[in-house]
Amino acid sequence: MASATFTVQQDTALTNSHITLNVAQTASLRSQLKSQRGILNSSNIKALCAQLNVSDDALLQGLVPLASEYAVAPVSDFHVGAIVKALDENGEVNFYFGANVEFDHQALSLVVHAEQSAINNAWLNGAKKIVKIAISDAPCGYCRQFMNELADAKEFDILLPDQQFKLAELLPHSFGPTDLGNEFSLFNPKPQQGNFSLDGLDETLARFALNAYVPYSQNFSAVKISTFSDGDFYGSYAENAAYSPSLSPLQSALSQFFLAGLSFNESTVKSITLLETAGHENQAGVARAVLASFKNLPAIEVISAPLK
Repeated sequence: MASATFTVQQDTALTNSHITLNVAQTASLRSQLKSQRGILNSSNIKALCAQLNVSDDALLQGLVPLASEYAVAPVSDFHVGAIVKALDENGEVNFYFGANVEFDHQALSLVVHAEQSAINNAWLNGAKKIVKIAISDAPCGYCRQFMNELADAKEFDILLPDQQFKLAELLPHSFGPTDLGNEFSLFNPKPQQGNFSLDGLDETLARFALNAYVPYSQNFSAVKISTFSDGDFYGSYAENAAYSPSLSPLQSALSQFFLAGLSFNESTVKSITLLETAGHENQAGVARAVLASFKNLPAIEVISAPLK
């Protein structure tokens, strides 16, 4: 399976109607994005805006082609990029990149869409409010439904190359959390009061599991991908009122992994661990199906832990 495409794109410049970077500037930015796992923080954004003499919205839309380079698309060969503009806990603007991820010889329903990837990136990394999302192509119905689960669904702007929308314009008469009696939403979840009652759990993995958004199944779950030399990558389960657009913890972690520009193979991956809530498990099967797309990886370790 192909990895993110930093290597084949390294000698190209980024020029579009919003921004212009030469080859050296573009290469430097690609390297920065790789090291920062697909995130530009407030100081990065301010520096680039000053350097290029553009607004942060022009920068947001101008960088979308770079987001597309993260795509792993062996089935469609259609690379989609998205960038979420969101506020962190200090009210500072950050950009969170995302791209589609596909899996060879597996059901197409297992793919990660670019919008999901960018939103997941923002969610996992502490964003508090989504302001805008810039996308290289119009969002499909699946992604519109995924976005409808967000706390800011009625407020944020959707920026396409030549158009701008509110979600309600793209998804009229929508079905969402409140239709299932859920007063909470992604980015505004019900506070989790419990803890796992199992000794020896990886504390960070447990934290990502407890932060999962699972109002429908109650399966607080997360995945940890450990690498030999590039650190650990975590993903949390994010459910959706329409069920199908839910993002599994492995999909969530893999999206983060590819945003670092890494190849998912036996030379990079040391171990994979799935933590689920005992009595509510539902992720081991889909995780093994996704991993079946890859060869010679370590077997996934599945842990079921009760909540107390």
